[in-house]
Amino acid sequence: MQIEILALCDAATDYQGHLCVLGAFDTIYARTFPATHSQCAIANEDGRLILPPLDGKIAIALNRGFKSASANLIFGVQGLQLESVGDYEVNLAVDGKQEAAIPLYVRKPEE
Repeated sequence: MQIEILALCDAATDYQGHLCVLGAFDTIYARTFPATHSQCAIANEDGRLILPPLDGKIAIALNRGFKSASANLIFGVQGLQLESVGDYEVNLAVDGKQEAAIPLYVRKPEE
């Protein structure tokens, strides 16, 4: 398995097999904590999950004559609660095996 894209973004859609991504980011700024990020798609720096795992199944069929297949998986998160400034991580695991991870930095804006 090869993960081609793992991103936090403001919005994403799958349009007939085309992945459309809007506003990819790795940092969220908040003036007070706890803070709520209204919408996006996390484990705390201490390893504690701040979202329950998203479990599901997807079937990918290889079409005749093709050497590979791909699928766009989009998970929308509403009202993400962030307790404090820190370094977070988004992990992608498939069948219990971590396949990819990206950072999410939560910071206070400089005054």
